Amino acid sequence: MTPAEPVIAVSGLCKAFSGKVALDEVSMELRAGEVHCLAGENGAGKSTVIRILTGAIRRDSGEYVVDGRPLPVSLTPAATRAAGIGAVYQELSLLPHLSAAENLLMGRLPSRGGVLDRGRLREQARARLDRVGLGGLDPSTVVSELPAATRQLVEVAKVLGDEPRVIIFDEPTTALSGSEAESLLRRISALRDAGVAVLYVSHRLEEMFEIGDRVTVLRDGAVTRSAEMVEFTEDTLIAAMVGRDVEELYPRGTSAGNEGAALLRVRGLRPRGGGHAVDLDVRAGEVLGVAGLLGAGRSELLRGIFGADPPESGTVEVDGKRVPPGRPADSVRAGIGLLSEDRKELGLLPELSIRENVSVASLRGIGRRGLLSARRESGAVDEVLDGMRLRAGSYDAPVSTLSGGNQQKVLIARWLVSDVRVLLFDEPTKGVDVGAKAELYTLIGDLAARGFAIVVVSSYLPELLGLADRILVLRAGAAVGEVPAAEATEEGLLRLASTGVPEGENGAA
Repeated sequence: MTPAEPVIAVSGLCKAFSGKVALDEVSMELRAGEVHCLAGENGAGKSTVIRILTGAIRRDSGEYVVDGRPLPVSLTPAATRAAGIGAVYQELSLLPHLSAAENLLMGRLPSRGGVLDRGRLREQARARLDRVGLGGLDPSTVVSELPAATRQLVEVAKVLGDEPRVIIFDEPTTALSGSEAESLLRRISALRDAGVAVLYVSHRLEEMFEIGDRVTVLRDGAVTRSAEMVEFTEDTLIAAMVGRDVEELYPRGTSAGNEGAALLRVRGLRPRGGGHAVDLDVRAGEVLGVAGLLGAGRSELLRGIFGADPPESGTVEVDGKRVPPGRPADSVRAGIGLLSEDRKELGLLPELSIRENVSVASLRGIGRRGLLSARRESGAVDEVLDGMRLRAGSYDAPVSTLSGGNQQKVLIARWLVSDVRVLLFDEPTKGVDVGAKAELYTLIGDLAARGFAIVVVSSYLPELLGLADRILVLRAGAAVGEVPAAEATEEGLLRLASTGVPEGENGAA
């Protein structure tokens, strides 16, 4: 096979569910030694393409060719694995209570005389772990004891055990920290350099630009553009995904919260384990952005304000009234709500319904004499959810059935039902597609216009520049500067976050 020949070629793929078109004449090619990114909003058709490629569902029409050989419409996952196609998903397939070695060789455990050969098991597992840079990991380690990044690499090693020609990565870095994601991206680049064809799907555009060679963009089930990655900028890629310019993603104009007393006033707040005290004010109708590098103390600051982590010192006031420190229930009663970075672990109750997830923080107001009134719950909750354009068939459906953007709307609705006036957002668009981001940006802008005081922590500087009125920059837990968003630049914010020195000034931090 010459480098120009595709390992996989699909053409004219069509798929409909209950009469609704999911894919409409989709065509693309995957080549050996290339990372091909698949971009698009939630609902654009990315998952449907992946499920067809892996044999999870059958296509309605179109051709699916591997190494020049057409594959039948009726495919199974086993057949696609046999054809050399592997997949690493956001939700891992590892069995948490078994060892890494047992997971790696599940279904092909070496035995001697019908008894597991643990020596060969360790040997074969070590060889597979070496391929993903985990040579130092004890293969007998139980998977549940491994950090998220290591579990992800074990999953990659498991897929590589089948010697695939093609590996599909579906949102593999969602649960990883910045450094862990970087490590995984290096491994994916090494696979590409070894001649593996990679299909990469992620909401994180910066990852696509870091490792992608080519990108195919889907919108409403159809290909809007497919080209070399170097032909795009982040702005033009977003425009191809959502059908409008990136400037239109953010609320128009800035809030009017520029005068009057602060609704949220923080003085001398020293988060638990932090070495510096932070002051900040946020007025009604104002959005304060908080920037900083990983480990700068951004999340710790929000948790300290909310009382999730009792601060070592400092005061928090809402509308001039002191909030007792270290007690989230008192913070909520005072009018403060926190949307944590990890909504699945620290925000949502996945087994409960959408409506129950919203009402859980305001049961006292909904209940009467210790009993929950279903009628009052529905009335209070449904009115708020109706105003948020939530995409859900029923508010009685499990919240886990919603997309990331709609789950975030549910968490916002929770605090609106609780009558908070101060909202603290920690990475509000993490794991959310571009179209849903635009809806969340509009929602945040609407809340500011209604007089909420809003604090937004984000690692994505364009997000802060588009949303905030002012940006507070943290470095090593200390506030090193505050810049009006209209005067700020990405370069200036990065310089301040890295060195503590404002743009245009000399010297070392």
